[in-house]
Amino acid sequence: MALQTSFTKLMSVRHPIASAPMGGEAGGALAAAVSDGGGLGLIGAGRGDREWLTREVGIARRATTEPWGIGFLVWAIDTDAVALALEFEPAAIMLSFGDPTPFAQRVRDSGVKLILQVTDLDEARRALDVGADIIVAQGGDAGGHCGENGIGTLSFVPAVVDLVGPTPVLAAGGIADGRGLAAALTLGAAGALIGTRFQATPEALVSPEIVKALLDADGQDTERNHTLDIARGAPWPHRYPARTLRNAVLDRWRGRDDELRSDTTALQEYREAAARGDLNVLPVWAGQAVGLVDSIESARDIVTTVTTEAEQALTRVAPR
Repeated sequence: MALQTSFTKLMSVRHPIASAPMGGEAGGALAAAVSDGGGLGLIGAGRGDREWLTREVGIARRATTEPWGIGFLVWAIDTDAVALALEFEPAAIMLSFGDPTPFAQRVRDSGVKLILQVTDLDEARRALDVGADIIVAQGGDAGGHCGENGIGTLSFVPAVVDLVGPTPVLAAGGIADGRGLAAALTLGAAGALIGTRFQATPEALVSPEIVKALLDADGQDTERNHTLDIARGAPWPHRYPARTLRNAVLDRWRGRDDELRSDTTALQEYREAAARGDLNVLPVWAGQAVGLVDSIESARDIVTTVTTEAEQALTRVAPR
C-alpha cells in the first residue's frame, strides 16, 4: 500500500512524513537524512541566526538532492531572515508560533511552499487567510513549545481538517511510530510532522546525554511549563508553554513562576548550572510519545520504518 496523499504530491516526496524544525537540533544533516528517506526534512532555523543557517543549509545541500525546507519561530524573526532563507531555494518555509502575515506573501511570491503551524482554530483560520499551502495542526501532546489550550492531537487534528479542507494538514504531537502516522491519516490528515523520534538519531544536533534521557523517559515524565523559559531568560510569548522532561527546577518551582522571576539569586544559579550543561536544570524537549523512543536509529531508517508500520496498521483495519 503506497501512502500517497495531497502532501506527498504537493511536495514531491515519497512518504507523508516531515521532520519537525526543532530549533538548534534539526540541522542540515537531519533534514537531508529525512529527505533522502522519502520524507520532507526541515532545518530548525529558530530565531534566524544567519551564520548557523548558512552552515546547516550547506550541509543539507551537499547531502541530498531531494526536497527540504527551513522552519522559523515567527515571534523571533524579521523579514531579513525570511529573505535569506529564500535565497537558499528551499522547497518549503515553515512558520510557527505567531502571526505569519508579515512574511506569508513574500514566501508565496517566491514560489516556495508555505507551511504554517497552528495550535488553535483561530490560528488555523488565519493560516487559510494568508494562503498556507500546508497547515500543521499541533496538538498538546507535542514536545517543545505548543499551544496554551493543550487540546490533544486526536481531538485537534480532525477539527482543523474540517475547517481548512481541502488544504493539506499534517498532524503533529505525540506521533513517534507508524501507528501514530496511520492514526493521523485516518483522522483526515495528509501526513505527520514528527519531532521527538528524530531527536534520537545520529544526525540530530543533540548531545548523547540528552538522547539517553529521552531513551530512559516515558510520556508521564513530561510536563508543560513556562518555568524553564523563565529560568533561562527565553522571551517566549506566554501563550506558548513548552513540554519538557521533568527535572529538579520544575520540582522546586512548580506553581511559583512569579516568585522565580523575581529571585535573582535563583536565576543566576540556574544559568551557571545550565552553562555547565547540567541536565538537572536544562530543558529536554520531549513529547508525550517519548516512551515509544527506545533506540537510536538513522533518520532515513526511521522514515522507512514508520511508513512500513503505518502501511501494516492500515492494512490490518482495512475492510476485506
